[in-house]
Amino acid sequence: MILSYPSKVPVLASLLFLLLTLFSAPVQATAPGVSKSATNPTANVTTVLRGRASWYGSYFQGKKTTSGERYNRFKYTCAHKTLPFGTRLRVTNVKNGKSVVVRVTDRGPFRHQRIIDLSEIAARPLGITESGAATVVAEVVETETPLGPAITPDNLADLYAADPNPDAAFATYSVPDEEELAEPTAKPALIAASPATKTAVTAATESVNCPTGFLIQAGSFVDAANAHTVQARIKSLLPEMQVMVSQYLLDGRQRSRVLVGNFGERPEAEAVRKQLMTWGIGGLVREVALR
Repeated sequence: MILSYPSKVPVLASLLFLLLTLFSAPVQATAPGVSKSATNPTANVTTVLRGRASWYGSYFQGKKTTSGERYNRFKYTCAHKTLPFGTRLRVTNVKNGKSVVVRVTDRGPFRHQRIIDLSEIAARPLGITESGAATVVAEVVETETPLGPAITPDNLADLYAADPNPDAAFATYSVPDEEELAEPTAKPALIAASPATKTAVTAATESVNCPTGFLIQAGSFVDAANAHTVQARIKSLLPEMQVMVSQYLLDGRQRSRVLVGNFGERPEAEAVRKQLMTWGIGGLVREVALR
């Protein structure tokens, strides 16, 4: 027994070293029942704001904003009540589909239940300097997104329709990214909403000149009979929708085009256009002057 004892020492030392190595290895701690992906809940979600936007111009030029920056009406900036300074938003006027990317540098607006105040140069391409205010959809975008005029989001109609509280004067909600929307459990989530309604706020606080509307052009035909055939088909599919055939001249020849609806806002027209596409009827949304 005494002779065999020294031979056990290396074995015991090896076992002790192995145990110490196992216990000293780093451990990824995760709370019971919580997946690792849940530790970053906003990774696949876009924050969307829907409501009225206004603008401020030369009167505030050079004045210090809440962030400490000097207001410059020629820079693409905006004011928001709570978003962190430096946050970038892609703001889209839902009536004309025009978009612009701005950076939050100030606090406000604090009247008329508006959600955002745009600098003059940012409001101009959206048509807000003429109307005074407009309904917009604003998405929080990456900090590397270039400032200035932007391409209208392809899913503008979906973002607008995803609003969980569409009757409120304004709402903030989160929308799953497009790949997440394919999941049956992925739904928009309301973050905040106004107790007032859109109609009451607009009627009580401002009179906005909105000189345009939207139609869907569902085809242009040399043969008027083909136009009437498409008109009849759309009426059978959408019996409540206004569908008409309009005559016009192109290169001295009379042509007929099929016009669908009379929409006040572009997202409404885009939603119907997409519905027509599922039935094999192509088309494009046209902005027209209201009479």
